[in-house]
Amino acid sequence: METKDQNIKDRVRKNTSAEKNNKIDQETKSNVKGSRKLTKKEITLRLEELRKEWDIERMFEVNAASISLASLILGTMVNKRWFALSGIVAGFLLQHGLQGWCPPLPLFRSMGYRTRQEIDEEIYALKALRGDFDTISASSKTEEVLEGIRS
Repeated sequence: METKDQNIKDRVRKNTSAEKNNKIDQETKSNVKGSRKLTKKEITLRLEELRKEWDIERMFEVNAASISLASLILGTMVNKRWFALSGIVAGFLLQHGLQGWCPPLPLFRSMGYRTRQEIDEEIYALKALRGDFDTISASSKTEEVLEGIRS
């Protein structure tokens, strides 16, 4: 069963060049490899950084909203032609929502923006290195499993 996050990751990765996907994957692997030398406290600090990292969806949303607001202000105060920019941005956002691609996607991916699932993969790898899942086994209660994952 495919989750919403899996669908977003797949759509974005499918519409990103293999070279850019590989660069992002290699960076994540390098981050995890480098984290093997960190203390539990340092891993915890890195996890906090990762939880605050902006994923590509958030980047699209903030940029689209910012450009649309600027377009509305410029359309009201400067020239009505600026209103067209809001329509273009809305079209890009709609296209991304439906297809997982829009013209700014390659730019954002080359800047290193990852999907939430790509970020979460690094988070779970660091949690495993920190030992968060050592107490979870097949005989663990559901609540214990969920608590281990959420911690």
